[in-house]
Amino acid sequence: MTTTKPFNSANYLNHISLDCVIFGFSNNELKVLLLHLKYSKAYTLPGGFLGNNETLEEAAKRIVKERTGLDNLFLKQFKIFSDPERARSNKAVMDGIMAGAIPDPSFFDNRFISIGFYALVDFSKVKPTPDLFSDRCDWIGLNNDVSMLLDHKQIIQEAHTTLRLQLNQQPIGLKLLPKKFTMPELQKLYETILGRELDRRNFQRKMLNYNILDKLKERKTGGAHKSPYLYSFNIERYQKALDDGLSGIW
Repeated sequence: MTTTKPFNSANYLNHISLDCVIFGFSNNELKVLLLHLKYSKAYTLPGGFLGNNETLEEAAKRIVKERTGLDNLFLKQFKIFSDPERARSNKAVMDGIMAGAIPDPSFFDNRFISIGFYALVDFSKVKPTPDLFSDRCDWIGLNNDVSMLLDHKQIIQEAHTTLRLQLNQQPIGLKLLPKKFTMPELQKLYETILGRELDRRNFQRKMLNYNILDKLKERKTGGAHKSPYLYSFNIERYQKALDDGLSGIW
């Protein structure tokens, strides 16, 4: 059973927070890991505050590990959110959640500038874990319209836009897909991120021409149709292709 440490505001800097958009890919759908807040119907992003002796990157790794149970993840800082009004619209709800949960709820009355990070994880390896202020930690489809606090819908949208723009500069497929996958699964991942359909033959031709995939002798089993071959990324060639630059491919 996972236990959550009590929150002590003295351990953190005022005015600086982090929000982490944790992406996973399952059943041909891009999903985000969200926290369902206690005493509320709303969700929030996994987040936290910058420790007195932490770097931003260390804080982001800590936050994501606490929610997923995973180490050594792909994390990328993508934007700072500094609207002075970003926290005020939900203040009454936040006050109700914080009441009695922490020794000094006035800490949350501060204006917080939030640094956004996105993480890419293997969906099957995550152990979703709620925090002190939530009763569940759920995977929610990117296109699902759920109620969210603060500006967290905007943060998710910005993270998705960044993911789309960086599709050819970061190891996104490598981090979101399992070790073995089919060509249709890889194509669906690209289509989900890009928000549009891709021609099947053209997509397969391009991916094979990049020479970043190893075709395995195995086929995926359990499907109703002819089982497609499984592939895996050749990590060395994939990294070289990213280093050489793949901008403008899609």
